Amino acid sequence: MSAQGASRHTSRAQPEPVSPARREAFAILLGLEKGSAHADDLLRGARVSKLSPQDRNLATSLVMGALRWQIQLDALVRPLLARPNARIDSEIRIALRLGAYQLLYLDRIPAHAAIGESVALAKLAGHKFASGMVNAVLRKLAAQSKPQACPEGFAEATAHPRWMVDRWISIYGPEITMAICHHGQQQPELTIRLSSAEAEADLAGQGIEMEPGAILSASRSVLSGDVTATQAFKAGHIRIQDEGSQLIAELAGHGANILDCCAAPGGKTLILAERNLHAKITACEISPGRLEAMRRCIAELNNPDLNDPDLGRIEFLQADAAQLADEPQYDLILADVPCSGTGTLGRNPEIRHRLQPDDLLRHHQRQCAILKGAMRAAANKDGKPGRVLYSTCSLEPEENQDVIAEVLAEAPEWQQISIAESLSELRAEGRLTPSATAGLQQCITPEGALSLLPGSMGVGIQTDGFFAAVLARQG
Repeated sequence: MSAQGASRHTSRAQPEPVSPARREAFAILLGLEKGSAHADDLLRGARVSKLSPQDRNLATSLVMGALRWQIQLDALVRPLLARPNARIDSEIRIALRLGAYQLLYLDRIPAHAAIGESVALAKLAGHKFASGMVNAVLRKLAAQSKPQACPEGFAEATAHPRWMVDRWISIYGPEITMAICHHGQQQPELTIRLSSAEAEADLAGQGIEMEPGAILSASRSVLSGDVTATQAFKAGHIRIQDEGSQLIAELAGHGANILDCCAAPGGKTLILAERNLHAKITACEISPGRLEAMRRCIAELNNPDLNDPDLGRIEFLQADAAQLADEPQYDLILADVPCSGTGTLGRNPEIRHRLQPDDLLRHHQRQCAILKGAMRAAANKDGKPGRVLYSTCSLEPEENQDVIAEVLAEAPEWQQISIAESLSELRAEGRLTPSATAGLQQCITPEGALSLLPGSMGVGIQTDGFFAAVLARQG
């Protein structure tokens, strides 16, 4: 924004009451600063749900935008402080970030509103004296030009931690890294999974505008409309789920006795159930609270195929998948393990501010333990080898191919099967869109795993980052 434009908007700025959207965004960001919750969960909370659709959209934009650009916003604000190295209270830091994000990235919000309400937030938080500093700093920022990304400094320009960008460059090269960082700064597409053609017709009849998914025939991208307000959503006939996440569960394939090792919140479990209508499915989760939430969610779905006890549907098991007993009984196991989540920074931007390099080793050790537990539980059936699909939403080798290599080195009776076989099966069943096949084939690693990198799959195919590998017991 030009200095002239900033002057025009800010010269008559007066303290304003804080809008509900900004008030809730401020509260959520403050909660994230002081705790370990996830922004996505807080934005689905009761307080945000009570907002008008317009305020709910703005609150979401403010929270996710401030988190995505936090590193850059802090770097731009700091030199404008009278004492750049001074400690700033969390409330003031967040008020500055919210104001700076609106000034730099939300063109439809007048500068006087962005500045005035940030000042008001500081006062409401009990920092009346510091509110003058907020006003002065944001006025200075409004007169500056918006920073531009460049190859020489895109860690700062795209607000990613330098250590994270440096390691991606060493692994993937600068071009792919730039694509990953750019993807992490975009609002993710809203994608849904349809249970039937009737569900799609119901959505269209309620004014929801959609287009076909880029990868899966059961997926749709939502262009406009609030799907959460529709009866189809409330009845469980559609679910909000990234296409990459849906694809992981699709790749698992078919089985008669299936285990989902780390099942909560249950989206992949439901896809396993939909694909295997007469299978026994066990949803395992270490957290009692998450297990119970998943149980309630699935029980509330108006879908007899999932809840009919005569079909031997979903059973729930509270257990640590890493401690599964050496009792082979499952012919298909999905081990979608907890991970760093670096493939989901566009959807979960707060991860970049919490994750440290040392965390990757801790994740690796836990992931190896869960995969070994899954392999102990796998059994051959009807002459077919027991299979485990291992997956993460991480971009880091320590959590992906390094886990597979370490575990296979200790298990000579197991081998990795190329994911190309699973893709061929999905294509034959009509589950892949025609345009997805070539792009997915290019994402198969030399070892046969699938590696989806955000922003680098080609035109028309955008997902979060995922890794998937199939292991099979021999003999």
